[in-house]
Amino acid sequence: KQWYQRRVRAVNNTRKHHAALLDSGRLLYVEGDGREGYPATAPYDCIHVGAAAPDVPTPLMDQLARGGRMVLPIGSPNSTQKFIQIDLGQDGIVDKKNLLEVRYVPLTDKEKQVAPWR
Repeated sequence: KQWYQRRVRAVNNTRKHHAALLDSGRLLYVEGDGREGYPATAPYDCIHVGAAAPDVPTPLMDQLARGGRMVLPIGSPNSTQKFIQIDLGQDGIVDKKNLLEVRYVPLTDKEKQVAPWR
């Protein structure tokens, strides 16, 4: 399957250039719904979302550590989106900043991500 081959290529490329990241467990490839994050190893000091969501996904905010930062594009598909920075203070106060305008693919579930490659 083409989507599986793309994942294998990504892992192999990482192993070729940065094997220590994989061997140490600092980098982990996970398949799933990006809107849900990966709660198994939360909280995270930093979260980068590489696809646009209409709003900040609540599960990702829940996985951000106090003192952490998240950057992500927010907006509709097929239009200009805002790339925002969210800082969660040690006191739990959220600070959001608009950084710039961008255009990203939509943040979707796993099925929609792999369907074109089947």
